[in-house]
This record gives sequence, structure tokens and C-alpha cells, in this order.
Amino acid sequence: MGYIFFSVQQVLVLNASYEPLNVCSVRRAHVLVFKGKAEVVEELDRPLSSATAVYPWPHVIRLVNYVRVPRMVQRKISRRALFARDGWQCVYCGTSSGRLTLDHVIPRSRGGGSVWENVVTSCAPCNLRKGNRLPHEVQMELRSPPRPPAPVLFIRLATPKIPQRWEPYLAAHGAAATVAA
Repeated sequence: MGYIFFSVQQVLVLNASYEPLNVCSVRRAHVLVFKGKAEVVEELDRPLSSATAVYPWPHVIRLVNYVRVPRMVQRKISRRALFARDGWQCVYCGTSSGRLTLDHVIPRSRGGGSVWENVVTSCAPCNLRKGNRLPHEVQMELRSPPRPPAPVLFIRLATPKIPQRWEPYLAAHGAAATVAA
């Protein structure tokens, strides 16, 4: 199609319900809009030009038809995503200083799996204290139960700097998690 791209830019993709789904390239967003599968919700001030036409430069697009996202599909656990989900704090003592580690609430040696509902962020001293025991066996308590992170967390992790105009769409769907560090 011979487009001129000034830089690799990401476009926020929303479901028909305005729920954030993912990010994609400007080229992919334009193709979705051009084929009638999406509409531009927010555009940048500069145009997207081809040799024969000028189009809006998509910044946020919304799919025309609702895409059912299976909740059973779990994203792979990474330390960065886990720490971001837990706010870069130990879920046992609340500290954010020192070395953070991954802890299995139900230890693997006792049948606990490596799933979002069983892994938490722990500081090294709390992890050492807990060892291969259950939290209640060493008088430790989780500050909040572990859950799979909201899909928005992965958008924040994938995008180095969240554009200000994306914030209303992300904040409306539980995207308060900080990704820094």
C-alpha cells in the first residue's frame, strides 16, 4: 500500500464494548478500519497518507463486532507481570524495598501449581521464612488473594509509555497497576 510511517507507533484496540483488548501497529489498525472491521475512536493530528489518498492516523480503534475473549486462556506468568500485578510489594509484609521473589502460596513440593492463583510476590526474608509451608503454618497472611491479572496489565507492560489519550479507556477497566521498575 506504500504508506509513509514516521515511527513505529502502537494503536490501542478496544472490543466493541470499549474493553481494552490489545495493542497493534498503525498498519494493522488501518487495515482493520479499511476492511470495516474496526472504527477509529481517537486519531492523531497528522494524516496517514498513501500515494493517492489521505486517511486518519488511528490512535485508538474499536472493533465493530464483539470478540469473545475466553477467560480460561491464561497468560504465561512472568516475574515482571507478577510483580506489577502485586504493585511491586511483598504480599505478606508489604515492603517494596529489597529483593522481590516469586513465591508459591501452596508450595510446589505440596502439590501447588505455577498458576496465577497460586503465585505471589514475596520479599526474600518472607519467602525464606515461609519456606515450603503454607502461610498459616508460619503465622503469615496474604494481604490479598492472588488472581489472574486484568488484561490491561499486559497492555501497560507491552507499551513503554502509555499515551495520555489511552488512559480513560484503560482506567475504566481496572488498569491502576503500576508497571514501573
